[in-house]
Amino acid sequence: MTHTNPTPQARHARKPKRRTVITAAATTAVLTPVAVAYSANASEDGPAFLHGVASGDPLPDGILLWTRVTPEPDAVPGSGKGRSVKVRWEVSEDRDFRKVASRGTVTAEAAGDHTVKADVRGLRPATGYFYRFTADGTHSPVGRTRTAPAEGAAADNLRFGVVSCSNWEAGHFSAYRHLAGRTDLHAVLHLGDYIYEYPVGGYGSRGKVIRPHTPEHETLTLADYRARNAQYKSDPDSQRMHAAHPLIAIWDDHEIANDWWKEGAENHTPGEEGAWADRMRVAKQAYFEWMPVRPSIEGTTYRRLRFGTLADLHLLDLRSFRDQQVMPGKGDIDSPNRTLTGHAQLDWLKAGLSASQAKWRLVGTSVMISPMAFGSLPAYLLRPIAKLLGLPEQGLAINTDQWDGYTHDRRELLSHLRSRGIDNTVFLTGDIHMSWANDVPIEAATYPASPTAATEFVITSVTSDNVDDILNAPPGSITPVAAPAIRAANRHAKWVDTDAHGYGVLDITTERAQMDFYAISDKTKAEATSKHSRSYRTLSGTQRVERAEQPVL
Repeated sequence: MTHTNPTPQARHARKPKRRTVITAAATTAVLTPVAVAYSANASEDGPAFLHGVASGDPLPDGILLWTRVTPEPDAVPGSGKGRSVKVRWEVSEDRDFRKVASRGTVTAEAAGDHTVKADVRGLRPATGYFYRFTADGTHSPVGRTRTAPAEGAAADNLRFGVVSCSNWEAGHFSAYRHLAGRTDLHAVLHLGDYIYEYPVGGYGSRGKVIRPHTPEHETLTLADYRARNAQYKSDPDSQRMHAAHPLIAIWDDHEIANDWWKEGAENHTPGEEGAWADRMRVAKQAYFEWMPVRPSIEGTTYRRLRFGTLADLHLLDLRSFRDQQVMPGKGDIDSPNRTLTGHAQLDWLKAGLSASQAKWRLVGTSVMISPMAFGSLPAYLLRPIAKLLGLPEQGLAINTDQWDGYTHDRRELLSHLRSRGIDNTVFLTGDIHMSWANDVPIEAATYPASPTAATEFVITSVTSDNVDDILNAPPGSITPVAAPAIRAANRHAKWVDTDAHGYGVLDITTERAQMDFYAISDKTKAEATSKHSRSYRTLSGTQRVERAEQPVL
């Protein structure tokens, strides 16, 4: 498609107000609840922290800290304007910063869109800390974070919030607010689609735009991606969540472009939108500028975090190395020459799973690994599900953007788990705007007679449209019809919810891994409430999911 880029003045017309003040109550697992004030707290000509603070990728001895400084009013994200500013960071054992554990300085420059990171080391393991930034005497909001358990430490439990698919235009991020309000989380895991790249109205809610994107056009340039990332960081519920808990994130497709692969994307036209390599490069640059994520091998998001002897978390990048998707019936999805992970990443994952001494092996994957078929789903439901997944609306059987389209990689990975006797592997998945609790079978056709290799919990979207949105149907009205047909065609799927928006809370002990699914009342309402919907768990050594009657308290 052809895009007409607005002038810089039009693109950045929606500047943040200098004296915006938002108050939130949010805590980490071991810290006393206190209010956190978000305030520009500066003169018209002085620096301000308009995009909050964040931490991420916890280590036993360290944490990554992030913020963005607005040095003067016209230095808006993506503008390239603004002087360089020295920024001091502090990490403290108390919120009044009387017991400072570490401090240092970084420089916010226009070349990095005035974002800064501090990779802090030398902290104590399994410890809660407060942190803040200061520029020219102006303090940032105070955030809270937590380090991981020490290597070899036997942690009693781990608890992660889990989210995916947060489309600004489709609603409010109240799921983030509810996670921020919890006092029991060690971190929040975001499984991809943290931002969306579409133009205004390109991916709305029930045909409506709840709040329009900035810039108005599809993101293509470095300035575009910076401005879009900044808009998402301006959301008050996002700021609450980031200030309350460390984030662990991977990307999926919409951080760059829909259904992207290593040499292109479904909605990228090289002749009209420039070279794909250039777009991918600037989108990745903006992502790492604006996210509290450590770049890993080859500037990707695949990496590994360890949490004592209780769990290893293997985080995948399923976009940067994949071959192009093929449509069902139009390509050899079983070919060993086609890869989703890339050979180096798959070898890295297999080696890490084999070497892990942890009780649980968690795998963050942006797309579903369990097979998915639709069986006898009626046409009026098949069409919106196909639209949701970006597939032909007639006669589809599989979603080739998922592991279903790269069966050799899946077969190699599951066979590795089975042949090496690697148990307690749990895949954590986003992407498809539905909730699932799955066994991951070696051979789906003969399940349940055939063995399972792992289990999988799929988290619905924070706001992005699901089936009832597409059909403009009352919330909760589609699942009673669709779920039985989906489960009949996928016997390994123990639960499917096609309608709800919300988040998950994953609780890990030595005995079991349990996912509590929570639904928000109305994504279009900023004050939406939250309630528990279902819980599923996998007991140690079983490689099977079962229903748990209550959430973990």
